Amino acid sequence: MGIELTALHWIYVAFIALIIIFMVKRLDTSLISILGIFVIAFVATGEFISSISGVFNSFIYAITELLSTILIISIIVAMSRVLTKTGINEVMIAPFTKIIKNPTLGFWTIGILMMVISWFFWPSPAVALLGAVLLPVAIRAGLPALGVAMAMNLFGHGIALSSDFIIQGAPKLTADAAGIPVGDVVTASIPLVITMGVVTTAVAFYLLKRDMKRGNIPLVGTYDNSTEQEKPDNLLSMRQKKIFALLIPVAFLLDVVAMSLFNLQGGDATALVGGTSVFILLLLCVVAYRKKGLDQTTEYFIKGFQFGFKVFGPVIPIAAFFYLGDAGFLTIIGDHLPESSHGIVNDLGMGLAAIVPLTTEIAAITLTGVGAITGLDGSGFSGISLVGSIGSLFGTAIGEGTATLTALGQIAAIWVGGGTLVPWALIPAAAICNVSPFELARRNLVPVVVGLIVTTIVAMFII
Repeated sequence: MGIELTALHWIYVAFIALIIIFMVKRLDTSLISILGIFVIAFVATGEFISSISGVFNSFIYAITELLSTILIISIIVAMSRVLTKTGINEVMIAPFTKIIKNPTLGFWTIGILMMVISWFFWPSPAVALLGAVLLPVAIRAGLPALGVAMAMNLFGHGIALSSDFIIQGAPKLTADAAGIPVGDVVTASIPLVITMGVVTTAVAFYLLKRDMKRGNIPLVGTYDNSTEQEKPDNLLSMRQKKIFALLIPVAFLLDVVAMSLFNLQGGDATALVGGTSVFILLLLCVVAYRKKGLDQTTEYFIKGFQFGFKVFGPVIPIAAFFYLGDAGFLTIIGDHLPESSHGIVNDLGMGLAAIVPLTTEIAAITLTGVGAITGLDGSGFSGISLVGSIGSLFGTAIGEGTATLTALGQIAAIWVGGGTLVPWALIPAAAICNVSPFELARRNLVPVVVGLIVTTIVAMFII
């Protein structure tokens, strides 16, 4: 593969290991992440002052990359608080109480709805569309907020995003890199996606139910207790509440139609949902508070942004560190990587692929490993082109299985980084459900690891 692994690569690996240990021990990762940024910057540049500046620049880069997610979460939370305060939320959720009557129905109903919507519009808009409405219903049925977050995250950012059957953004990237038709990757991924999805969600649900019986999981989110104190005020008549309870879902349904008609995906779809939420917030404040509507609008925006940055505060340092593994390195530190480098994370993946012997079993294990490693940057998509090229290389070497290997690497990369394990990748679901993203990542760890192991074994038999 011709990739030279330098001290920078091994320092990066060492700090990843430290961060994982800190997470497992339930220790805060901010200090170790900041230290990692400084050490990498100092080793790369050899300049003390530049390394200190690099820490600040890494924060700016991380905030810039995460800003759209911070905004959509803040706006959705602000809107949901108006719905709660006016009592509209109570009217909106009434029909769902007939379906979601217990924790089991809550978990699987929310998960399947999330998966279907995410196939068409990707997970971030789907979280915004579903979370604010279905979370209170699920909690009333006895499903903890953490369970709702797990369902939305595993089915949306896990199953739907890793398969991407409808939009086909992920399979196209991997197929192009592997030099095979996108249809081959999609077809090859079907049994793997089914295996990964069934195993992971089943294990997650079993562990969730077990801990619920033991009383280890609080029913409501505890990451920001202020939302629990919101009580409905007598601001609107019942007729007005019913009108808005009908108009608001219709507005979001029109968003879904617009996404389909104008082919809005990813960030564009999220922006449409966010803009709609802003106008709903404005309308409700004006109608409910009348002359005080303008002041109340600002108050709700402030509450929303306070919540958004409170949730993202612990995430920004660790995100800043992991962004060094990809394109962020050049922006934050500068051109101090070896000439042949494709980024620290991609170099590590290619280095791993270069040193392993080639058999069907080793090829499958390696593609899963490489996919998981490239997913550590938190996007899930940055490394799947590398996965495609390695899948092609291994498939050619063993004489078969290129499409299956490529699909396997794609699934591993997106489940880890797209994502269900990297904390900032799963923030949308965590924030909407008012739970800690780090706690959600910890809850997902065992189910996802078990799912990847079983899926890798299945891939060995398919190749």
